[in-house]
Amino acid sequence: MQGLLFMIQRKIIENIKQHLGYFPIVGIIGPRQVGKTTLVKEIQKTIEKDVIYLDLELPSDALKLNNPELFLSEHVHKLVIIDEIQRLPQLYPILRALVDQHNVPGRFVLLGSANPELIRDASESLAGRIIYEEVKPFDMVETISSIDYKALWLRGGFPKSYLAPNDATSFNWLLGFVRTYIERDLPLLGLNVAPSQTERLWTMLSQLNGQLLNYSLLSKALNLSSPTVKRYLDFFENAFLITRLQPYFQNISKRLVKAPKVYFTDTGILHHFLSIQSFEQLNNSLYVGNSWEAFCVNQIRASLAPDIKLYFYRTQDGAECDLVFERAGKIIGSAEIKYSNAPNIQKGNYIAWNDLKSETNFILTPSSDDYPINKGIRVCSLKSFVLKYISEL
Repeated sequence: MQGLLFMIQRKIIENIKQHLGYFPIVGIIGPRQVGKTTLVKEIQKTIEKDVIYLDLELPSDALKLNNPELFLSEHVHKLVIIDEIQRLPQLYPILRALVDQHNVPGRFVLLGSANPELIRDASESLAGRIIYEEVKPFDMVETISSIDYKALWLRGGFPKSYLAPNDATSFNWLLGFVRTYIERDLPLLGLNVAPSQTERLWTMLSQLNGQLLNYSLLSKALNLSSPTVKRYLDFFENAFLITRLQPYFQNISKRLVKAPKVYFTDTGILHHFLSIQSFEQLNNSLYVGNSWEAFCVNQIRASLAPDIKLYFYRTQDGAECDLVFERAGKIIGSAEIKYSNAPNIQKGNYIAWNDLKSETNFILTPSSDDYPINKGIRVCSLKSFVLKYISEL
């Protein structure tokens, strides 16, 4: 599988190239080991101007920025790529000043393993001068011609995990990846928590994946206050490890569930915490439905147009729909996720569609045929939805 790394074309490459032709600074963010450095080195080959690459994890490169104004001023006509920028947030105001002195496209590319929210004070210095692109793990569109979706679901989309020669190697890579995040990366981002506490919280979240997030339950189990638990989850989310899906509630006079749902952003990491090491174990797991739901949410998020907001819908009376698509305040579609190729549609689904007044609704399955079951309601596979229908929303 290692040879496939060079066959998998990242969708985001063309966006970044376009940004470099207009913005002075392009930020490329995403979790560690997701392929940001590999991606930018591919882009580097197509850049006409000279390029300088600095990795702030290397002491020799970090030393070059001991006097950043002096060093960077000497390379004003080059593209400077700075990797692991979150290690030096005090660099942001200097970059702002340098850009203001010489404001031309494609001066800096900043690679970071943290959402700008984690370094908000520093990143706000670059407002109006930078555009961010998030690199996510491999998705179905990028890998559709290489391997069955089951491998992507089981192993997740981190390149080293997905492209491992076998499932055991993939699982062992994830073991080391998670350990590094717990012991080094999250503390470097500012999460001042004992590694054992971080691991316990992450493990508990794996069992809550796809469910409503109950902060009180987590706080009692961890013997922490609810605000503290929320702060920890903010770190997890801003480090691209989980996502919280908010409930849809606008203009609907119902008793609605108001808690968010929590999902792992990579099912390989989820399966690590659930000790699932093969597709057979996954298929027989009590968590298979929730895992499939997380996989679907991640694949849809990876292909969704940026102006579409994603929610779920659930009332206290039992009406529910897994995904609600909204654009400019208007519902443009919905999707219910089923881990079955002969899905059983619940009464609560029909009530939800009626509440939402959505004219375009999908039932997403692993690999069923594509067919309508009623006006405005279509059954299709996740693959069909991502490759065909999502662009029609």
